[in-house]
Amino acid sequence: MEALLIDGGRPLKGCIAISGSKNAALPILAATVAHGAQYTISRCPAITDVALAGEIIEALGGSVSRRGDTLRVDTRNVRRHAIPGSLMGRMRASVLFLGALLTRFGAAALTMPGGCPLGRRPIDLHLDAVARMGTSVVLREGSILCEAPALHGAAIELLFPSVGATENVLLTAVGCGGTVVLQNAAREPEIEDLGRFLQAMGADIAGLGTDTITIRGGAPLHGASYTVMADRIETATFLCACAGCGGDVALTGTDGKYIGPVLDALTDAGCEICRGRDTVTLRSEGRLRAVSEIATAPYPGFPTDVQAPMMAALLRARGESRFAETIFERRFAHVAQLRKFGAEIEVVGAGATVRGVEALRPALVEGTDLRGAASLVLAALQAPGESAVTGIKHLRRGYDKLEEKLRALGASICTGKNPTGNFPSDRV
Repeated sequence: MEALLIDGGRPLKGCIAISGSKNAALPILAATVAHGAQYTISRCPAITDVALAGEIIEALGGSVSRRGDTLRVDTRNVRRHAIPGSLMGRMRASVLFLGALLTRFGAAALTMPGGCPLGRRPIDLHLDAVARMGTSVVLREGSILCEAPALHGAAIELLFPSVGATENVLLTAVGCGGTVVLQNAAREPEIEDLGRFLQAMGADIAGLGTDTITIRGGAPLHGASYTVMADRIETATFLCACAGCGGDVALTGTDGKYIGPVLDALTDAGCEICRGRDTVTLRSEGRLRAVSEIATAPYPGFPTDVQAPMMAALLRARGESRFAETIFERRFAHVAQLRKFGAEIEVVGAGATVRGVEALRPALVEGTDLRGAASLVLAALQAPGESAVTGIKHLRRGYDKLEEKLRALGASICTGKNPTGNFPSDRV
């Protein structure tokens, strides 16, 4: 059993570079399938989800190679429109290939996507949207069979500003013979990044960053070179790590522009934060103050992906911090594991209250999803003594060089197997 072994209780100090965004890189890689050409994608994080997206491209007939943080993608020989179920089941973002395949071939065959166990995350909005653009959708024993002999323009209004559905509309609409107007679109910056990449490919898109996006389909597409935006969730995670542990860190390659509510919460907790053109710094001294209310919401609200790391940062804060999770129904799975560190957390429905404790104790814990596992690492960094975090395959999905970056900040962390020790709770 592989685990991260962490000797906690040390402040974090130093400077690290933030990697490219996982949630931008994945739809951008899917977009390369929409038109057969050569692409250069820079600042692409070395994480397993990106590797899996590359496997999907290769399964369809393309090629992907990496040199440093740059991927070279060639989709000229993509001939297939069916994605193997063995690949679909490993990553939720695999559903983004739906729109790209419809644009390229007018057909797509998929199975239900996988991903973190965060409750019901149906893809009805995706399928309803592509149907509005002329796609026939057949669901058969877990398979999704789509045909679109002539994609056409449409006016589409999403019932909820779904990030994935918005991205699939963009990826499908660029292949339409008409204009698509998407209302109640998600406004996440990763969607803007996908849109800018599609524009670099030749697509005609207006309204990026707003809740109404207009795509004039049929523009000739071509290959492109592009640099992925900074990962705002990684940025927030490292800021939360320093806030909880204490210390002084500088994050380069990011400016914190897209995580305003996170910076506000950390400032309310007592951290000193400074934003530069390409750097964010945070200083944290002593115990934090509790934050009265943190409610997740679609962008520009507080990101649901930062709920768990922020909770970990506030485990020792003075007073009670309250969290409301409005996006996913099962996003408090990390709470039971955080309690093993001695954290006092009460969950009622979609809300959680954290009563700050004086100190945390080391523990053996298991991560069950990407951001929940990150919160366990942040708690272990605060607990004096050696903790072990298993389930680190989830961390590999979304954090590039996590241990290396934490060590650069002074953390004692390494990878080991079969962790043993005198943990207060010795069962995962």
